[in-house]
Amino acid sequence: MTKTDYDAVVIGAGFSGLAILHHLREIGLDTVVVDGADGIGGTWWINRYPGVRTDSEFSYYSFSFSKEVRDEWVWTERYPSGSEVLAYLNFVADRLDLRKDIVLGRYVTRAEWNEDTSRWTVTFGDGSYFTAKYLISGMGVLSQPIWPDIPGRDTYQGTLVHAARWPREGVDLKGKKVGLIGLGASGIQITPVVAPEAGEFFVFQRTPNFIVETNNDPVSAEHLAEVRATYDEIFTRAANHPFGVDMVPAQYSALDVDPEERERIFESKWNEGGFHFANECFNDLAVNHESSELASEFIRKKIREIVKDPATADLLSPKTYSFNGKRVPTGFRYYDTFNLPHVHLIDTSTTPITEFTERGLRVGDTEYELDVIIAATGFDAMTGTLTQIDIVGRDGLVLRDKWADGIRSNLGISMNGFPNLLLSLGPQTPYSNLPVPIQLGAQWMARAIDFAEKNDLPALEATRESEEWWAEETDRAGKATVMYSEGKKAKAWFFGENVPGKPHEFQVYMGGGQVYQQFCRDAERDGYRSFRAPEFELVQTR
Repeated sequence: MTKTDYDAVVIGAGFSGLAILHHLREIGLDTVVVDGADGIGGTWWINRYPGVRTDSEFSYYSFSFSKEVRDEWVWTERYPSGSEVLAYLNFVADRLDLRKDIVLGRYVTRAEWNEDTSRWTVTFGDGSYFTAKYLISGMGVLSQPIWPDIPGRDTYQGTLVHAARWPREGVDLKGKKVGLIGLGASGIQITPVVAPEAGEFFVFQRTPNFIVETNNDPVSAEHLAEVRATYDEIFTRAANHPFGVDMVPAQYSALDVDPEERERIFESKWNEGGFHFANECFNDLAVNHESSELASEFIRKKIREIVKDPATADLLSPKTYSFNGKRVPTGFRYYDTFNLPHVHLIDTSTTPITEFTERGLRVGDTEYELDVIIAATGFDAMTGTLTQIDIVGRDGLVLRDKWADGIRSNLGISMNGFPNLLLSLGPQTPYSNLPVPIQLGAQWMARAIDFAEKNDLPALEATRESEEWWAEETDRAGKATVMYSEGKKAKAWFFGENVPGKPHEFQVYMGGGQVYQQFCRDAERDGYRSFRAPEFELVQTR
């Protein structure tokens, strides 16, 4: 007979699912990971569009908890490609013998708490189910794609593909007229890779981005050996950094130095590449509007230097919001791409795309005939993977209904009314390089469950008071940053602005990853009292 009953069911076989499975095994929990995909990797299985790669360096975009994995896996690029990250996650699964407890090709459609048995029933698309005491989401934050809100999509007769649903067999782009909608991180990665292959490439831009350019050097044997020897120190520095990166926080405001010194520092970190510019120039680029605008003007100047056509450079330069108003993406010769003669930048901020047509896209009165349209229009981030499933807690409460007017949770981990449901990277967890809070969260979660089991707690469940506290703290921390005003101007995803009808609130915690981890440690030292809802204990003793 096929086994269906477990101590814990984990949904998602990406970074989160693998880490949680490994650490729950350490405390002796009978755990299974389920995933609707046909392979391990989560986001890195789903996202295989041209140019996909990390925008964090390999040394802190990986786990630190296994010395065997650290010493045996060989990274080849400073910013690993999607295929390399996918191979790494499969290596983790094999080296730690995780695969035997992973079930693939099982889409979860419903999860329901049973008050009588104090267990979750997790139902799959084929009608089969598992039951468990603990239900844990490792579904990630960027895997529920959204299509552009443009009428007529079904009328288009060419090839239409979403970046997050790129066909495994690929898309023939050579010599074709290709259009791109969406210039978040995926669109920025797609542009310099697809443009040289296309016959003509049309980039439809509504809101430009502040992109920090970088290079992607191969990883030398000497550098890899150095990382392996110091990995614990690297991870500790990343864990103590507000954005989960191995970087030294700047000590001065951009306003504390004279213009010549400020320019020298900006230039130095721009040349170092990637997130070093955002995190190591000055300590107030995320909290001081004047400093943020100084960084903005530096990048606008760089755009004007790189892009030869002044009108194109002007369109690529954000003017309606300042640096950090959107999540800052890294670019790999993104701006240079617009110097190619067959690349066309179409401004849709003043004249929007009005419809899909049979032959392409219409912008105002102009129709652009396109063989292929790529929608890189992002995700229903943070909440989308959770609200697409019927997650039913006590008294028939559905999670999407609980969050209809705003997110409520304790530390983004647990919700009142949903006993023993725990989230990895839940909404309003840190705005961060993600593998760091994933690992720390999995380890915290294992300790919390171990505590609950050893102390015969009825369940781990957020108190109502803790939910209100965390909502207030998330709002307070977010409003202390430039992300508040500038994110609204830029219609940033971290505000939910990219999804029609979604409540506009901070989807992530902006107060710093190191501050968040201290809150988690405080809850642990307090015996997890904020995760011990008294109303649940009353139900159990009736």
